[in-house]
Amino acid sequence: MGRETSPPKHLACCEPDSATLMLGSVLLSWWGYKHNLFNLAMSSPEIASLSWGQMMVKGCSTAYKDCKVWPGGSRTWDWRETGTNHSPGVQPADLEEVVKKGVKTLVIGRGMSEALQVPASTVDYLKKNGIDVLVLQTEKAVKEYNALVAQGVKVGGVFHSTC
Repeated sequence: MGRETSPPKHLACCEPDSATLMLGSVLLSWWGYKHNLFNLAMSSPEIASLSWGQMMVKGCSTAYKDCKVWPGGSRTWDWRETGTNHSPGVQPADLEEVVKKGVKTLVIGRGMSEALQVPASTVDYLKKNGIDVLVLQTEKAVKEYNALVAQGVKVGGVFHSTC
């Protein structure tokens, strides 16, 4: 019988471990591809469920209050890391990690009652990086994000699941 293990704490819930990456790299080399494994094989994870104060990402056992998602991964969005509050709201620093994953579209969920602000400077930051941005109430944001995932778009997101 196989034993169940949880992923190492340093990995985001949906990121592959180094053995998976190594195997993928070997297979890609064997097939003669000269592309990054993430660009070929990593799709954005679907958001499986959303309710007040809780989000679940497909393939991940962690329940998030607020989360960041990108092709190949997800993690808690901890506002304390950047000093984020409802106002002035989402800052470029909140999005840098997701932007660095090479997303083409970024969806921002402002909360169930849209209490989380998104300054024009944050939207401008994304546009200057060539990223399409959608700013929506969180339930609508999750639906739009999942639709983009289903279309194979290289999409990321940050979602607030309460107010």
